[in-house]
Amino acid sequence: MSAPDRSLGLLGLAVRAGALVSGVEKVREGIRSGRIRFVIVARDASENSRGKLVPLLDAHRVQWEQRFDRAELGRAVGRESLSVVGVTDASFAARLRLILANDRAI
Repeated sequence: MSAPDRSLGLLGLAVRAGALVSGVEKVREGIRSGRIRFVIVARDASENSRGKLVPLLDAHRVQWEQRFDRAELGRAVGRESLSVVGVTDASFAARLRLILANDRAI
């Protein structure tokens, strides 16, 4: 299984475990409350969505990556399309970061 498939599969698992928040506003709320451990922003997220998220992510020192497209993120979590997902569980976040880092190294 490729790294993108593994990471998208892990996002699906995180949803079922209740360890994932989806959508710009819910992720922003999670960042402010300190619940979000890692964020993936879709490559094709709107400039408006990125503008709402990136400064907040940086201010709260939440690690994030811009990966996948909105359709891929949505499919991974059983939705139509999503601009952003936030992982709330530290173990899921660590595993996802590792998979994505290994994918970059290849």
